[in-house]
Amino acid sequence: MKNISVGVLGSGSMGTALVKVLQENDFFVNWFVRRPEVVEYIKNFGNNPDYLSGVEFDLKALHISANLEEIISESDYIIIAIPAAFLHKTLLTIDERIWQEKYIISTIKGIIPEFNQIPFDYFTTFFNLPDENYAILAGPSHAEELVMNKISYLTIGSKNQEFGELLQQFFSTSNIKITTSKDVMGIEYAATLKNIYAIAAGICDGLNYGDNFISVLVVHAIQEMKKFLEYLNTIPRNIISSVYAGDLLVTAFSKFSRNRTFGYLIGKGYGVNYSRIEMKQIAEGYYATKCMKEIVENMKLNMPILETVYKILYKNAVPSREMKKLADQLS
Repeated sequence: MKNISVGVLGSGSMGTALVKVLQENDFFVNWFVRRPEVVEYIKNFGNNPDYLSGVEFDLKALHISANLEEIISESDYIIIAIPAAFLHKTLLTIDERIWQEKYIISTIKGIIPEFNQIPFDYFTTFFNLPDENYAILAGPSHAEELVMNKISYLTIGSKNQEFGELLQQFFSTSNIKITTSKDVMGIEYAATLKNIYAIAAGICDGLNYGDNFISVLVVHAIQEMKKFLEYLNTIPRNIISSVYAGDLLVTAFSKFSRNRTFGYLIGKGYGVNYSRIEMKQIAEGYYATKCMKEIVENMKLNMPILETVYKILYKNAVPSREMKKLADQLS
């Protein structure tokens, strides 16, 4: 589209998929790719060698660079597709004045660990971004299905209704359906928690617990998520809608879910560190578990699934033993 300058920061699966979606909607895209050798590969061959390598780009409608400040400067609307655990280190050297009058669209499903903040709080406090210049793009969606033209449902969370409606033009296609919401905080915390619960589901699958138990686990995860969100604020939200429960379901059960796969490896007896290396991709739930544990430390909330995953990932607890304890608590 003319007169709209869009940048994408990050070249993982979601960043790669969204570049493709934007190009299909006739946007020229500025794309930050961290590794210079990957930049050169994409320029030469028209695809990302590391993620979704079957996706081909229109190089005439793509400015790709390993210079982060350059991409930010040349873009008015900036899509953030960098994992939460590495976001602050990536942006730390950037002058905060560069964000003035920018619009941020986050795809991050996690907590910024240096501050234990959701991305909305991070950008509006650390970079003084106005609330109305921020949006979250949430699921349920896997990058793989977006580029396979599977029917997908995305939710744009923003306190700025006009901004949210504009973003529908960015991402809507014949197969991508967009809804909007003003529950930015609720969406971001739900997107964080669902990754933790998907790890729990994966561990149970690795332990051969079976579909019956995992379905009960996920139902309790939805209830645990609801309890946490209502503790934070009681604005009207339907927890059984796609952006909350739907996103949890797809992450807990899909073959494309990195967090579920990470948990599965642990359930099969592989160590946490080995499983992280074997994944070759970032399982956001690993980092989110520690952050969420610290966030709820002083809250009088019973969150047994979060507690169980935390013990397994960070306290060297035996997965089979902890899941047996959890199973005895659920009904």
